[in-house]
Amino acid sequence: MGYTIEDMLTVSASRYQMELAAGSRGWSNSISWILLIEDMTILQNFKGKDLAVTTGLGFQEPERLLMLVKELSRLGASGLIINTGMYIMEVPEKVRAFCDENDFPLLTVPWDIQLFDMIKDINMRVLLQGLTDEQITVALIHAIEAPEDAGACRKDLLPHFDVDGVFQVASIETGDLDTMDTVERRRISFQLQIYLESITHNASFFYYDAAFVLVTSAIPEAHLRSALDRFVERLRVRMPDRRLYVGVGSPITDIRNLHLAYQRARAATRMAAASGKDIVWFDEMGLYRMLTLLPDPILRRQMGEEVLRPLLDYDRKHGTDYVRMLEIYLDSGGSIKTVSEKTFTHRNTVIYRIGNIRRLLSCDLDRAEDRLRFQIACMLLHTPE
Repeated sequence: MGYTIEDMLTVSASRYQMELAAGSRGWSNSISWILLIEDMTILQNFKGKDLAVTTGLGFQEPERLLMLVKELSRLGASGLIINTGMYIMEVPEKVRAFCDENDFPLLTVPWDIQLFDMIKDINMRVLLQGLTDEQITVALIHAIEAPEDAGACRKDLLPHFDVDGVFQVASIETGDLDTMDTVERRRISFQLQIYLESITHNASFFYYDAAFVLVTSAIPEAHLRSALDRFVERLRVRMPDRRLYVGVGSPITDIRNLHLAYQRARAATRMAAASGKDIVWFDEMGLYRMLTLLPDPILRRQMGEEVLRPLLDYDRKHGTDYVRMLEIYLDSGGSIKTVSEKTFTHRNTVIYRIGNIRRLLSCDLDRAEDRLRFQIACMLLHTPE
């Protein structure tokens, strides 16, 4: 998922004597390009995931350097390389502290390193990795759209994934991605990839069908859960003005079944948006797993309305909320106390209304199969399209 700080250090530690001075938890940040910066004005050219390099000429004062680091972090930059030994001899402690606290990678290279050669070398590696990522994205989308053509997908993805192994898909939606211009959508994409922290290798992140999609391979679910929980928390803190919903599909085996993992992830995302939750895991959706995968949303609603028609008509005519009361009653295993508490209604009134519901439905709700039928009907009304 891009050329990362870790990838860069693997090559540059010996070649350019590069060291990670602070922000080590940001080692998985991916790099889109490298820009040389000697004053704050060039920051207007930052698009996200850019890696900044400076000799420190315009940032010799600790406060100026701290201001630069804070602004780069705010803009979603991958990190900062300081060419130490002339204008900046040592990185100030307050700058290190900020980088550690915000997981912002701060790296150093000695003054005698030729920055032009280093920047050219790293940018070339970033470009080559970008081309590889694009090829992977095309192959993954093909696997989703044409599972019957598994042979071609396996051949293209074999150098990068265990195509016979376990895949898992996460879908991230905002509701307006398809209406954004490309620049704004790319900016958000860069920010999301920075926030994904430790998910870099064995993963691919791309935009497809009005959503951002993360495909992971051979990543233990416990690790994925931890990473996505941190991802959601960072979204709340760093993107408070934009609501995003995350849905995670089931682990599936073999690239031939990637389309199933994708469909389940999108269903979980729709459920997250409908319920107002930040993240929903498909395998925790219970019976909704089956209902959300029914391909015809109009049919789903019609089936629910057919079963509950007497209550729907009564609610519409009398301004009552019998359908919701029935749903709570069934979900709680027939607990009058729970219905009373959740609807702020006196117990005796609840008993009376449940009696009316039984009469309208011509069913006493005592048989398990009857309760299940009405419970599924209620769920069908709430299943997101």
